[in-house]
Amino acid sequence: MTDKIDKVPAGAPAPAGVPPEAIKAIPVRHYGRWVAGVVVVALLVLLGYAFSQGNVRWATVPEKLFDSTILSGLWHTILISVASMALGLVLGVVFAVMRLSKNPVTSSVAWLYIWIFRGTPVYVQLLIWFSLALIFPVFNIGFYKDEMTDVMTPFLAALLGLGLNEGAYMAEIVRAGIQSVDEGQTEASHALGMSQSKTMRRVVLPQSMRVIIPPTGNEFINMLKTSSLVVAVQYPDLLRAAQDIASTSFAVMEMFFVASIWYLVLTSVFSVGQYYLERHYARGSLRSLPPTPWQKIKTNLLSLRSDQSGGAA
Repeated sequence: MTDKIDKVPAGAPAPAGVPPEAIKAIPVRHYGRWVAGVVVVALLVLLGYAFSQGNVRWATVPEKLFDSTILSGLWHTILISVASMALGLVLGVVFAVMRLSKNPVTSSVAWLYIWIFRGTPVYVQLLIWFSLALIFPVFNIGFYKDEMTDVMTPFLAALLGLGLNEGAYMAEIVRAGIQSVDEGQTEASHALGMSQSKTMRRVVLPQSMRVIIPPTGNEFINMLKTSSLVVAVQYPDLLRAAQDIASTSFAVMEMFFVASIWYLVLTSVFSVGQYYLERHYARGSLRSLPPTPWQKIKTNLLSLRSDQSGGAA
């Protein structure tokens, strides 16, 4: 009679013909995650309780969220942000190319522009443009003459103040992107008979977009928030609209909350666009694209389920 081995002891070699015992994988328990989660939730509850005890008329916030004045200010905020960013992009490309030029005059002018507009606060620049009539009462360029107060409208002052300042930062971003392209690309283009300008447009700039896009997206999101400074030049943006309503309804903090909610909405929407734009330009440089936010959420949920099953075991 032959003895039958039903189970192989742990650590002992399995006899011939007997399969080894199945390995039971037990996930590592992450107690620190649960502790951190409880602490964060407790802090959020305390913060919510503190605001609930404050002298805030919370019903006013949803009531004024879609007020016509607020929506008009929201539109003007988007308009001035997009227009200023477009101006900054154009100026950034132009002055980045000038900065990299071998011509000492153009490179010096570009350096001077970047030095001035990056070295002074954007709030001061806005005030200078808006107060330009103090030193130039009349705008006269030969073929056109008018009062400076009529020429330098709040929109133009905001556009010049934000756009010129942004152009200085974009010039450095574009310059870094251009310099990230290997010089062999330029040499090969010149060997094929391409001119300097055509090489820049067809070869260098398209390849540099992978480096330029991420900081440019950050700059635009920052522009959405920086645009609130145009209240200094009487431009009717979102913050100005909130202040106008607050001055008549005496709901000052409530209107600041309304403006903050809309700024969060704007930055969130454009952040999503920036994310997918970065993924588009990263396709040629990465073997595998990073996971999307939805994929990250699914991964975290699966991780939590694993932790819970491991704890139950």
